[in-house]
Amino acid sequence: MREARVRRFVSALFSFFPIFLTLAIFLALLIKSLPLLSLKSLSTLIFSSSWQPQKAQFGLWTFIIGTLWVTFTAFVLAVPVAVMTSIYIAEYASGKLKKILTPALDLLAGLPSVIYGMWGILLIVPFVSKCLSPLFGFSSSGYSILAAGIVLAVMILPTIVNISVEVLSSVPAELKEAALSLGATKFEVIYHVVLKKARAGLIAACTLGLSRAFGETIAVMMVVGNVPQIPNSLFSPAYTLPALLANNYGEMLSIPGYESALNLTALLILLIVLIFSLLSRLYLNQMRRKS
Repeated sequence: MREARVRRFVSALFSFFPIFLTLAIFLALLIKSLPLLSLKSLSTLIFSSSWQPQKAQFGLWTFIIGTLWVTFTAFVLAVPVAVMTSIYIAEYASGKLKKILTPALDLLAGLPSVIYGMWGILLIVPFVSKCLSPLFGFSSSGYSILAAGIVLAVMILPTIVNISVEVLSSVPAELKEAALSLGATKFEVIYHVVLKKARAGLIAACTLGLSRAFGETIAVMMVVGNVPQIPNSLFSPAYTLPALLANNYGEMLSIPGYESALNLTALLILLIVLIFSLLSRLYLNQMRRKS
């Protein structure tokens, strides 16, 4: 009995470790952000667009908007492709084709982000500059929200597809066979049975991809332009919160409040990702209760 209690205690301790780690990171960032928060209100820092550290102006609104533009552009581009690819792999692809596609997706998921960044510079940026922007009547250097969104969409695609394929494959075969026996076509079975049954898992996969997209740094930083301005189109350059951290942390920290502002930036990234995750979890729980 005593050994069983010890094993349960150790298991529970390791189970709560991710929560303790998240709280520790949150508290560390909060403590580092307090010197700036004691001088200026959080609303002033978030909704101000003036970023001039030499003048003690640390407005983050420009970077927040840039991050949201890039993230949701990538999300809109990636999700339809990911869902359709997952349906094809899970429901239509032959066994031999699955053996080719699955390792290819794993390879894409494992590539370093700097490789995606180089690919974006060599191919996507010129494509946006010379083909897409003139097509829509814009003049762009190519380093833009759209270029970053395309690169980021390709990066999160394998993550969403891999999880979605597992979710779609877990739908009981009996449900599909029952629908087919009633005269439903293959497409009707997928649309009315498979997707409905796997909806919660697909939403979870997309949420995970969204969280990864929000915090991606190197690849986005290489193609987004890093211009601290409010973008007015997909062809405008932007500056994201993770890129702000990567470009500036460790430099000019002798400026009062500068390090605190960067730690506040990291804290905002953490909070936004946690909020996305919690909202998706609440939605999934609501869906399960209804079903």
